[in-house]
Amino acid sequence: MLTEEKKEFITFMVAADVLRFGQFVTKSGRNSPYFINTGNYRTGGQLAALGRFYAAMVQRVLGNKFSAMFGPAYKGIPLVAACAVALAEKYHIDKPYFFNRKEVKDHGEGGNIIGYKPVAGDRIILIEDVITAGTAVREVMPLLKGFGDVQVTDMFISVDRREYGQTPGKTAVMEVAEEFGLQVQALVTVEDIREWLAVTGGNPEDLRRMDEYREKYCVK
Repeated sequence: MLTEEKKEFITFMVAADVLRFGQFVTKSGRNSPYFINTGNYRTGGQLAALGRFYAAMVQRVLGNKFSAMFGPAYKGIPLVAACAVALAEKYHIDKPYFFNRKEVKDHGEGGNIIGYKPVAGDRIILIEDVITAGTAVREVMPLLKGFGDVQVTDMFISVDRREYGQTPGKTAVMEVAEEFGLQVQALVTVEDIREWLAVTGGNPEDLRRMDEYREKYCVK
Protein backbone atom coordinates (compact mmCIF):
# COMPACT_ATOMS: atom_id res chain seq x y z
CA MET A 1 0.00 0.00 0.00
CA LEU A 2 1.36 3.40 -1.01
CA THR A 3 1.26 5.44 2.20
CA GLU A 4 1.97 9.15 2.48
CA GLU A 5 5.36 8.36 4.00
CA LYS A 6 6.24 6.14 1.04
CA LYS A 7 5.08 8.80 -1.42
CA GLU A 8 7.28 11.32 0.35
CA PHE A 9 10.32 9.04 0.21
CA ILE A 10 9.92 8.17 -3.47
CA THR A 11 9.45 11.85 -4.33
CA PHE A 12 12.58 12.59 -2.31
CA MET A 13 14.59 9.97 -4.25
CA VAL A 14 13.42 11.36 -7.60
CA ALA A 15 14.24 14.94 -6.57
CA ALA A 16 17.73 13.83 -5.50
CA ASP A 17 18.25 12.09 -8.88
CA VAL A 18 18.67 8.81 -6.99
CA LEU A 19 15.64 7.20 -8.63
CA ARG A 20 15.43 7.49 -12.41
CA PHE A 21 13.05 6.09 -15.00
CA GLY A 22 14.05 5.06 -18.52
CA GLN A 23 16.12 2.17 -19.80
CA PHE A 24 19.11 0.92 -17.82
CA VAL A 25 21.27 -2.21 -17.75
CA THR A 26 21.85 -3.52 -14.22
CA LYS A 27 24.87 -5.47 -12.98
CA SER A 28 22.90 -8.65 -13.55
CA GLY A 29 22.57 -7.73 -17.23
CA ARG A 30 18.84 -7.12 -16.98
CA ASN A 31 17.28 -4.23 -18.89
CA SER A 32 15.59 -2.32 -16.08
CA PRO A 33 12.98 0.45 -16.54
CA TYR A 34 14.22 2.21 -13.42
CA PHE A 35 17.55 2.68 -11.69
CA ILE A 36 18.53 3.51 -8.12
CA ASN A 37 21.89 5.13 -7.44
CA THR A 38 22.23 6.11 -3.77
CA GLY A 39 25.65 7.51 -4.59
CA ASN A 40 23.79 10.57 -5.91
CA TYR A 41 22.91 11.74 -2.41
CA ARG A 42 25.40 14.57 -2.08
CA THR A 43 24.21 17.34 0.24
CA GLY A 44 23.88 17.73 3.98
CA GLY A 45 20.15 18.32 3.66
CA GLN A 46 19.65 15.13 1.67
CA LEU A 47 21.65 13.09 4.18
CA ALA A 48 19.70 14.59 7.09
CA ALA A 49 16.38 13.75 5.41
CA LEU A 50 17.56 10.25 4.59
CA GLY A 51 18.53 9.72 8.21
CA ARG A 52 15.04 10.76 9.30
CA PHE A 53 13.39 8.30 6.92
CA TYR A 54 15.52 5.44 8.23
CA ALA A 55 15.12 6.50 11.86
CA ALA A 56 11.34 6.55 11.54
CA MET A 57 11.39 3.00 10.19
CA VAL A 58 13.73 1.74 12.92
CA GLN A 59 11.71 3.42 15.66
CA ARG A 60 8.43 2.05 14.28
CA VAL A 61 9.72 -1.53 14.02
CA LEU A 62 12.01 -1.83 17.04
CA GLY A 63 11.67 1.24 19.24
CA ASN A 64 14.83 1.18 21.34
CA LYS A 65 15.05 -2.62 21.58
CA PHE A 66 18.49 -3.02 20.03
CA SER A 67 22.07 -2.42 21.14
CA ALA A 68 23.87 -0.86 18.18
CA MET A 69 23.70 -0.15 14.45
CA PHE A 70 26.15 -1.34 11.81
CA GLY A 71 26.67 0.13 8.35
CA PRO A 72 28.54 -2.04 5.80
CA ALA A 73 31.25 -0.24 3.83
CA TYR A 74 30.93 1.81 1.80
CA LYS A 75 27.39 3.08 1.19
CA GLY A 76 26.16 1.89 4.55
CA ILE A 77 28.58 4.17 6.40
CA PRO A 78 26.87 7.56 5.87
CA LEU A 79 23.47 5.86 6.20
CA VAL A 80 24.17 4.41 9.65
CA ALA A 81 25.66 7.70 10.88
CA ALA A 82 22.68 9.72 9.62
CA CYS A 83 20.22 7.25 11.12
CA ALA A 84 22.00 7.37 14.49
CA VAL A 85 21.81 11.17 14.54
CA ALA A 86 18.11 11.22 13.59
CA LEU A 87 17.20 8.57 16.18
CA ALA A 88 18.92 10.59 18.91
CA GLU A 89 17.51 13.96 17.89
CA LYS A 90 13.93 13.02 16.99
CA TYR A 91 13.20 10.03 19.21
CA HIS A 92 15.78 10.38 22.00
CA ILE A 93 17.09 6.91 21.14
CA ASP A 94 20.83 7.39 21.53
CA LYS A 95 22.47 4.20 20.30
CA PRO A 96 26.07 3.52 19.25
CA TYR A 97 26.96 2.82 15.64
CA PHE A 98 29.93 1.28 13.87
CA PHE A 99 31.14 0.30 10.42
CA ASN A 100 33.89 -1.65 8.74
CA ARG A 101 36.85 -0.89 6.53
CA LYS A 102 37.28 -2.84 3.32
CA GLU A 103 41.00 -3.05 4.11
CA VAL A 104 42.40 -3.98 7.53
CA LYS A 105 44.46 -1.15 9.05
CA ASP A 106 47.90 -2.35 10.12
CA HIS A 107 48.91 0.69 12.19
CA GLY A 108 47.44 2.85 14.94
CA GLU A 109 44.51 1.06 16.53
CA GLY A 110 44.57 -1.54 13.73
CA GLY A 111 41.67 -3.76 12.74
CA ASN A 112 38.81 -3.11 10.35
CA ILE A 113 36.03 -1.93 12.69
CA ILE A 114 35.49 1.75 13.45
CA GLY A 115 33.23 2.98 16.22
CA TYR A 116 31.42 0.77 18.68
CA LYS A 117 32.85 -2.68 19.51
CA PRO A 118 30.07 -5.23 20.12
CA VAL A 119 30.02 -7.36 23.27
CA ALA A 120 28.30 -10.62 24.18
CA GLY A 121 24.53 -10.29 24.36
CA ASP A 122 24.28 -7.35 21.96
CA ARG A 123 21.46 -7.10 19.43
CA ILE A 124 22.86 -5.57 16.26
CA ILE A 125 20.85 -4.13 13.37
CA LEU A 126 22.13 -3.42 9.85
CA ILE A 127 21.58 -0.18 7.93
CA GLU A 128 22.14 -0.54 4.16
CA ASP A 129 20.94 0.99 0.88
CA VAL A 130 19.66 -1.92 -1.23
CA ILE A 131 20.16 -5.66 -1.49
CA THR A 132 21.00 -6.70 -5.03
CA ALA A 133 22.66 -10.09 -4.60
CA GLY A 134 23.34 -10.06 -0.86
CA THR A 135 27.10 -9.88 -1.33
CA ALA A 136 27.71 -7.16 1.26
CA VAL A 137 25.66 -8.99 3.89
CA ARG A 138 27.52 -12.24 3.33
CA GLU A 139 30.83 -10.40 3.66
CA VAL A 140 30.04 -8.71 6.98
CA MET A 141 28.10 -11.42 8.82
CA PRO A 142 31.22 -13.49 9.66
CA LEU A 143 32.85 -10.25 10.87
CA LEU A 144 29.94 -9.48 13.20
CA LYS A 145 29.66 -13.04 14.43
CA GLY A 146 33.37 -12.88 15.23
CA PHE A 147 32.53 -10.71 18.22
CA GLY A 148 31.05 -13.74 19.95
CA ASP A 149 27.57 -14.16 21.32
CA VAL A 150 25.86 -11.30 19.47
CA GLN A 151 22.56 -11.36 17.63
CA VAL A 152 22.13 -9.76 14.21
CA THR A 153 18.37 -9.63 13.92
CA ASP A 154 17.16 -6.89 11.58
CA MET A 155 18.23 -5.13 8.40
CA PHE A 156 16.82 -1.84 7.11
CA ILE A 157 17.14 -0.89 3.43
CA SER A 158 15.84 1.83 1.10
CA VAL A 159 14.28 -0.25 -1.67
CA ASP A 160 13.27 -3.88 -2.11
CA ARG A 161 13.40 -4.46 -5.86
CA ARG A 162 11.64 -7.83 -5.33
CA GLU A 163 13.76 -9.43 -8.05
CA TYR A 164 14.56 -13.12 -8.28
CA GLY A 165 17.80 -14.12 -6.60
CA GLN A 166 19.72 -17.36 -7.12
CA THR A 167 16.90 -19.56 -5.80
CA PRO A 168 13.82 -20.04 -8.00
CA GLY A 169 10.80 -18.26 -6.58
CA LYS A 170 12.77 -16.25 -4.03
CA THR A 171 14.13 -12.71 -4.05
CA ALA A 172 17.65 -11.80 -2.96
CA VAL A 173 16.07 -10.26 0.15
CA MET A 174 14.27 -13.53 0.93
CA GLU A 175 17.51 -15.49 0.47
CA VAL A 176 19.45 -13.23 2.84
CA ALA A 177 16.63 -13.29 5.38
CA GLU A 178 16.51 -17.08 5.41
CA GLU A 179 20.27 -17.61 5.32
CA PHE A 180 21.00 -15.36 8.29
CA GLY A 181 17.68 -15.27 10.14
CA LEU A 182 17.22 -11.57 9.43
CA GLN A 183 14.05 -9.55 9.37
CA VAL A 184 14.52 -7.24 6.37
CA GLN A 185 12.55 -4.00 6.32
CA ALA A 186 12.41 -1.71 3.27
CA LEU A 187 11.26 1.88 3.10
CA VAL A 188 9.61 1.11 -0.24
CA THR A 189 9.25 -1.76 -2.73
CA VAL A 190 9.13 -1.84 -6.51
CA GLU A 191 5.33 -2.13 -6.23
CA ASP A 192 5.26 1.16 -4.31
CA ILE A 193 7.40 2.82 -6.97
CA ARG A 194 5.14 1.56 -9.74
CA GLU A 195 2.04 2.82 -7.88
CA TRP A 196 3.69 6.20 -7.23
CA LEU A 197 4.46 6.51 -10.93
CA ALA A 198 0.84 5.81 -11.78
CA VAL A 199 -0.75 8.22 -9.26
CA THR A 200 1.64 11.05 -10.16
CA GLY A 201 0.85 10.81 -13.86
CA GLY A 202 4.06 9.13 -14.93
CA ASN A 203 5.03 8.34 -18.50
CA PRO A 204 2.74 5.52 -19.78
CA GLU A 205 5.75 3.94 -21.50
CA ASP A 206 7.63 3.80 -18.19
CA LEU A 207 4.60 2.15 -16.59
CA ARG A 208 4.37 -0.41 -19.39
CA ARG A 209 8.05 -1.27 -19.10
CA MET A 210 7.78 -1.57 -15.32
CA ASP A 211 4.87 -3.99 -15.65
CA GLU A 212 6.77 -6.09 -18.18
CA TYR A 213 9.88 -6.09 -16.03
CA ARG A 214 8.01 -7.09 -12.86
CA GLU A 215 6.25 -9.89 -14.74
CA LYS A 216 9.58 -11.24 -15.99
CA TYR A 217 11.95 -10.74 -13.07
CA CYS A 218 10.03 -10.03 -9.86
CA VAL A 219 8.43 -12.17 -7.19
CA LYS A 220 4.90 -10.96 -6.54
